[in-house]
Amino acid sequence: MVEVTGSTQDDLLASVERNDARNGDVLVTEFQSAGRGRLDRKFDAPQSSALMFSLYLQPSRDKSDWSFLPLLSGLIVSLALAELDPGLEVSLKWPNDLLIGERKVGGIIAHATEKGIVVGIGINVAMTESELPVTHATSLALNNYRELDRNVILSRILTQYEEIFLRWQAGEDLRHLYRERSSTVGKEVRVDSQQGAHINGLAIDIAPNGELILKDGTRVTVGDVVHLR
Repeated sequence: MVEVTGSTQDDLLASVERNDARNGDVLVTEFQSAGRGRLDRKFDAPQSSALMFSLYLQPSRDKSDWSFLPLLSGLIVSLALAELDPGLEVSLKWPNDLLIGERKVGGIIAHATEKGIVVGIGINVAMTESELPVTHATSLALNNYRELDRNVILSRILTQYEEIFLRWQAGEDLRHLYRERSSTVGKEVRVDSQQGAHINGLAIDIAPNGELILKDGTRVTVGDVVHLR
């Protein structure tokens, strides 16, 4: 636990590079001055308003399977939040957004290293409407979530992580659990690339490596998804 840092993701990656990190290490902070999300987008949150942490994993599965871990992490967070308040549904927007309705309440970022992967998780817990970073964001508090103690939420996520990660590690195909909570599978989507190109299609499934499969057979590895209907 650190009170203030630039980024838990950067700090843990630096620890990995120094060979100081161990499998299962978790770094949590009260405030990040240089937090970021996927594609290096900035992630801002007032102090003590969000749960922000990174964890280091050394999977024994083949490295080609590691790309499913950001999706698995989203699934784990969704399951943990549902345990604490079954009345609030947190769905999964491919590849790594946590949604309440169509508004983003959290996200996942992941960086693979030579021996493992560092997964960063951010959840808007106590933010007010005026503190939200973008108009399409939300927080647990704004949705009357039953448990706003970030330590309790973190503990439940890590407990769930241990169980689900070990099942995945043992070779279990957990995509059925992801599909049940996916807000993307079954929707017409537009996938925007960083280069400005886009693909439209019906999202029908998730591949074992985490790719989004469209009805026409296209497999999307990376991109921003817009739900069309």
